[in-house]
Amino acid sequence: MSTILIPRPGADEHIEYYARYIAKVPDGDLISMLREQAVETMNLLQDLPPAKAAYAYAPGKWTIKQVVGHVTDAERIFGYRALRFARQDSTELPGFDENEYVDHANFNDRTLVDLLDELQVVRASTIQFAKKLDPAAYERRGSANGNPISVRALLYIIAGHERHHVELLRERYLSH
Repeated sequence: MSTILIPRPGADEHIEYYARYIAKVPDGDLISMLREQAVETMNLLQDLPPAKAAYAYAPGKWTIKQVVGHVTDAERIFGYRALRFARQDSTELPGFDENEYVDHANFNDRTLVDLLDELQVVRASTIQFAKKLDPAAYERRGSANGNPISVRALLYIIAGHERHHVELLRERYLSH
């Protein structure tokens, strides 16, 4: 398997808000890191008992199942944006309210294994898409939620966003 190097996005390829996610992604082969990350997240969560999967560390905070569902939804949305921009679609894309998405997704009615399976499918789709892009496509840009962003920034955000939530899961949910 050959290594596909997707250069780290520059600060001009995203708004400052996303820098916190991009900073969490180590240098190197992003595609391999996305694969490894999927396995790590599955291994971390797949054997949790149902009561723990329904745990929220404070009132008004998401449960573990809701966090997994949110990460999946966000990856779908960021991946869709990357697809549109990679294909040189210049249509302004809307934002999304992550809390509204979680409120209307019924993640707590599903099993954690089912949610993790869905995350794995979405991640496999992201990887397949990202590894087949030509180098120029990574640099293409579009606008989402009124902000300019590049395809490669979106791919790094996907990785960093999951890493952010896995860190929170470890610190606030699984350390008890």
